[in-house]
Amino acid sequence: MINPLYLPELREMLAENDADDLREFCTALHPARTAEFMEGLDPESAWRVLTFADMPQRVEIFSYFEESMQLSILETADRRAIGQLIAHLPPDDRVDLLNKVDPRIVDELFPLIPLKARRDILRLSSYPEGTAGALMTTGFARLDENLSVAAALGEIGRQAERLETIYYVYIVDEGGHLRGLVSARQLVSNLGHPEMKIGELMETELVAVNVTDDQEKVAEKVAHFDLLAIPVVDHEHHLLGIITHDDIIDVMREEATEDALRLSAVDPLEASYLNTHWFTITWKRGIWLIILFFAAMITAYSLRSFEDALQQVSWLVLFIPLVISSGGNSGSQSATLVITAMTSGDVKLRDWARVVKRELITGLCLGAFLGLLGYGIAYLLTPDPFSALVIPVTITLVVICGTLCGSILPMLFRRLGLDPALMSNPFVAGLIDIAGIIIYMQVSMLMLQELRESTGN
Repeated sequence: MINPLYLPELREMLAENDADDLREFCTALHPARTAEFMEGLDPESAWRVLTFADMPQRVEIFSYFEESMQLSILETADRRAIGQLIAHLPPDDRVDLLNKVDPRIVDELFPLIPLKARRDILRLSSYPEGTAGALMTTGFARLDENLSVAAALGEIGRQAERLETIYYVYIVDEGGHLRGLVSARQLVSNLGHPEMKIGELMETELVAVNVTDDQEKVAEKVAHFDLLAIPVVDHEHHLLGIITHDDIIDVMREEATEDALRLSAVDPLEASYLNTHWFTITWKRGIWLIILFFAAMITAYSLRSFEDALQQVSWLVLFIPLVISSGGNSGSQSATLVITAMTSGDVKLRDWARVVKRELITGLCLGAFLGLLGYGIAYLLTPDPFSALVIPVTITLVVICGTLCGSILPMLFRRLGLDPALMSNPFVAGLIDIAGIIIYMQVSMLMLQELRESTGN
């Protein structure tokens, strides 16, 4: 047996066109490991290796290639052979892949794909990106409720070769309406009752999603009910497809990445970081930086409005970074907590009053603690203890303002139908900076004026 750990040996097998060893290489290991050992090959060589595997094995190995390798193979290999490969890919995977291939090449490949697969591709491609329809696969087991357990197992055996999963077997009527489901485990457990109708075994209280539902809501539902797959139906409850747990994992990873980028004020990337052009990354980062730049300009303008007060009491300038950073940091913390809780489903819009109450109490406690620390510093740098009270009062108010804004604004965005993650941490911090300056200067002028009046100066 050839050790696949050594890429030079694989290249030597290709050079000698060693069919036996190449065939063994494709079947000896798990497809993921086989694909890993082929990473150093160019697309042409990788495709040559795949041609020595039978179609099911070829599809398995191909599915573990990096997306860039998959696209290169689709665009450069023999069109007729690629058409057959596409026909055997899982329905949802082939649609996603073809959407990223040059349209001219897709036009060349399409006539070479078997008619049934072509129709399936066109149907799945018609659903908007990010919906359950675009995410689902049509490769699932379906049976009639009048079949016996024995007949059902025989039918599943006939369907299994072209199915992506058989965790659940879906029961439909003659019109294609979803009636229920039985698990493969249930069927096997009832082998002792081969004549029992599966209609007697099936579960009828099903969790399903509509074909137009947003993929994020689908992922939440699958996670909540801990499902391996979820059926997709239309408004008349026709069974159109299923969404499997591996696709849900991809959605959750995609949504988490998108939220993380937005929380850092970066517009989400359509491809991976290394596969995205530097200009695109610059543009997506630059949009938010420009917005934040103008927010900082407003902060500077706010300071200018209080220029006279700052000249009269110069020590106030020393504490501006302390005040605005306390508010911005607390606001960012609240925004992150609330957005994360909303994403996980822990917080709903109806919980807004509870969230506001908790953040108000939290902001008061945090503000008081930070204010106490700030007073200790201000006491050493200000003319008298009363003047130093400006700092703890301001910090407490600014932190409360930060926690309330950081918690309310993401919920407001969700209420408006927008992604709460758009309320990014830098954006929240920018808003709190402006509010912090206004609060700081207003409190300073009021308290210092009171001090002058009380001392008669």
